[in-house]
Amino acid sequence: MVALMLQGTGSDVGKSVLVAGLCRAFANRGLSVRPFKPQNMSNNAAVTADGGEIGRAQATQAIACRVEPSVDMNPVLLKPQGDRTSQLIVRGQVRGTLAAARWREGREGLLVDVLDSFERLSAGCDLVVVEGAGSPAEINLRAGDIANMGFARAADVPVVLVGDIDRGGVIAAIVGTRAVIDPADAAMIHGFLINKFRGDPALFDDGYRAIEARSGWRGYGVVPWLADAVRLPSEDAVILERPAASAQRRVTIACPITPRIANFDDLDPLRLEPGVALVMVPPGTPIPEVDMIVLAGSKATIPDLAFVRAQGWDIDIRAHHRRGKPVLGLCGGYQMLGRSIADPDGIEGPAGRVDGLGLLDIDTVLTGRKTLERVRGRAQGAAFEGYEMHMGATTGPATARPAGHRADGSPEGATSADGLVSGSYVHGLLALAEQRAAWLARLGVASSGPDHSASIDAALDAIAATLERHVDLDALLALSERAGHRQRD
Repeated sequence: MVALMLQGTGSDVGKSVLVAGLCRAFANRGLSVRPFKPQNMSNNAAVTADGGEIGRAQATQAIACRVEPSVDMNPVLLKPQGDRTSQLIVRGQVRGTLAAARWREGREGLLVDVLDSFERLSAGCDLVVVEGAGSPAEINLRAGDIANMGFARAADVPVVLVGDIDRGGVIAAIVGTRAVIDPADAAMIHGFLINKFRGDPALFDDGYRAIEARSGWRGYGVVPWLADAVRLPSEDAVILERPAASAQRRVTIACPITPRIANFDDLDPLRLEPGVALVMVPPGTPIPEVDMIVLAGSKATIPDLAFVRAQGWDIDIRAHHRRGKPVLGLCGGYQMLGRSIADPDGIEGPAGRVDGLGLLDIDTVLTGRKTLERVRGRAQGAAFEGYEMHMGATTGPATARPAGHRADGSPEGATSADGLVSGSYVHGLLALAEQRAAWLARLGVASSGPDHSASIDAALDAIAATLERHVDLDALLALSERAGHRQRD
């Protein structure tokens, strides 16, 4: 087994993108590569061919390796449902709901699952590129850790530390990590990468040498700002807090940001369209007058629906509908558009029933069984491909006017009698260019964007080419190979 792990000085330093880029770069060299993340926390997930779910970033990294995603690539996934509870996914399947207070005690037992998945994945490839979570410098979380050094030491995988120079303080972040972590953990780190550099890298030469001298670790390169990363599906909700670049667009589509918004990468394909401005509406801001409103998925539909009402967005959505403009609900957003949502077993919180927005003649009952299924079919007269990932069953008269049909002919989703409101359980509904074009034609805009998968693939190749120029990939590969020799010895 040959493996290499990237850990970060903090969250959002670019580990996911770098792992994806390294996976594509090494795959382009002819190696059989696999991504791995022991533990992830995200409400953006993807469905694997064998009916499990993993973090969206690992699915993208699998694409970078040109292989099918597998549940072994992300054996532990936490999906936050509230401020202090998360759904626990182990090897692609729901294992229950976990309170934050119980996580420290419960995670240590998951190391067996993590190592089993890692060994199974490693057996079928030349190289595994591993992504850590958060930072090893969070020493208050070290006991029982399975995401960073707990895994690295248990699996004997060498680590390279990633620092984000764009946020500032990267010298202190890397040297400080060396200062606070346990010496045995520090011994697992063999070097560092500087990420998100803007300008002339030569300006950082002195800083680079200072890090090497003060940490005792060697540098493997300075990665420039990767503009192509914006074309990759985002996993972290932090991206929703960043304002979109202004541009002259023909139509505007808005999506309100709820606290437990999930799979918001469903909207990424709209960013490929030069005629479309996508506005993510933050809390405290009314939904502006736009051409179309999309309600995205949610990990906790009933609490998010209450939040929609508290923000007054329900009033904005109804006013938008009265103006004769379309509304699309995806997964949890689809459920919100109905007459009611019932949670008799208390899956999302206290058991009960709430009124929906009433724009679709449907009712949803949340159940313990989770639907995890890849789907394809036709809607709006065009092909779609995606996956379903939801808990609950939706019925009602509006389902007799389906939003589309699956490949087997069964109906999917629902449409209002006036044709303005549609709901679908299909994540990735807008990914295919012809499906996206059908929706945009309703708004009077001709689509000119590619399939989302083609855009992702081109971005991965561009990122890999940049890493080839700016990172010592031969040295990283040699580091991973030395680890493999050590394990065999």
